[in-house]
Amino acid sequence: MVKKVPFRALTELLNIVAAHPKGISVADIEKALTNDVPRRTLQYRLQQLVANGQMHSIGERRWAKYLPVSTDTASATAETLDEDYAEIIQLSEEAKTVRAYVKQPIAGRKPVGYNRDYLATYQPNQTSYLTSAERKQLADLGKSPAGMQPAGTYAKHILNRLLIDLAWNSSRLEGNTYSLLDTKRLIEFGEEAEGRDQVEAQMILNHKDAIEFLINAVDDVAFNSFTLMNLHALLSNNLLADPTASGRLRYIAVGIESSAFHPLETPPLIEECFNEVLSKASQIQDPFEQAFFVMVHLPYLQPFDDVNKRVSRLAANIPLIRGNFVPFAFSDVPQRAYTEGILGVYELNDVALLKDVFFWAYERSVAQFAAVKQSLGEPDPFRLKYRTEIREAVTSIILGKISRRDASETIRSYASEHVSESDRDNFVQVVEEEILGLHEGNFARYQVRLSEFAEWQDKWTTS
Repeated sequence: MVKKVPFRALTELLNIVAAHPKGISVADIEKALTNDVPRRTLQYRLQQLVANGQMHSIGERRWAKYLPVSTDTASATAETLDEDYAEIIQLSEEAKTVRAYVKQPIAGRKPVGYNRDYLATYQPNQTSYLTSAERKQLADLGKSPAGMQPAGTYAKHILNRLLIDLAWNSSRLEGNTYSLLDTKRLIEFGEEAEGRDQVEAQMILNHKDAIEFLINAVDDVAFNSFTLMNLHALLSNNLLADPTASGRLRYIAVGIESSAFHPLETPPLIEECFNEVLSKASQIQDPFEQAFFVMVHLPYLQPFDDVNKRVSRLAANIPLIRGNFVPFAFSDVPQRAYTEGILGVYELNDVALLKDVFFWAYERSVAQFAAVKQSLGEPDPFRLKYRTEIREAVTSIILGKISRRDASETIRSYASEHVSESDRDNFVQVVEEEILGLHEGNFARYQVRLSEFAEWQDKWTTS
């Protein structure tokens, strides 16, 4: 029998952590306790509080820190990691050299332009930024229970969590100040956080739309113009000074803040290099080399007016989603680490620092989704087989404002047209279970608005 953790002990831990908005280590928590607690017991209790969403953790092993859940958690987490990320992320000597260079004042760094040879000399499956050992390590880390199932199965299985985590972390890297809880409320209920700029809400909602596009159109998305243009259009929606620039290659000059790098300015050259990036990316056979390649070359080219790094981060997930690997959610990535890694590419054509950040960040993403994977268990083969039909049937019930009295007949009617006869009874049962389990915390997966869900719920509960 599992021993119940005393409420007073958990409360004390929450109070200690709450007093340290920038984070506190296990060792310092031990010193603050009124009674001695074995280290393993303390770590177990802290992990339970993190798993229950009552506090956050950042860093690994002896560098782990715990932060309170608050509207300022995102900025506190970023600030804490930014201060000492070189201690948390193990950097190679090459990465340290890159970091030392880009940390210099901009006046001390050499102005450079776009180096076309950097792209031209990369030969897919011959040149490689990741070694074979590194690629194997990442593949072993990212394995999911859905490995041999249809493309996108695992991402669909954890869609609700992926929408929140990837949207929040990618937006945070752009300076967005929404907390994880703010992001969850915005995505699941459409509630904007008070006192925040609407641009921040738009950025997060754009990420949600873009992630859904990658997953729902998984059989069509690839490293081609259709995918990248639409990905940019979704991520930049209502955020550009020129609305017509969404989903269109750049034909204006742009500058990079706090960088000595000057991107290409000639539209024909931008288009030529963009097509070359996509062509080479599509030829790369290893999914992790593919992911890292686009994280390097899309921001370096700056093919769009803005939102280039966001496009690269989501595009990096294309091979992982298609291959049923754990997605790259950029969990806890320090903004400064990511920025300095990108600057190393811009100004030195050196991926060493960005690669170390990439490795650490993917390990964090895998750890973040591990609990979700464990709690979800193995996917139900029947639900996987009819995932599209189940979604359509449930959505039609909601949008049609079907009452409780008429639901079974509606489901059976749908099943008779879309489901094989031998599976119809099971299908009806599964859809009925889905409908009975709907609530405000999980309806977003059916892509209906909060107002539509509320109207259906009123009809359902009163009929």
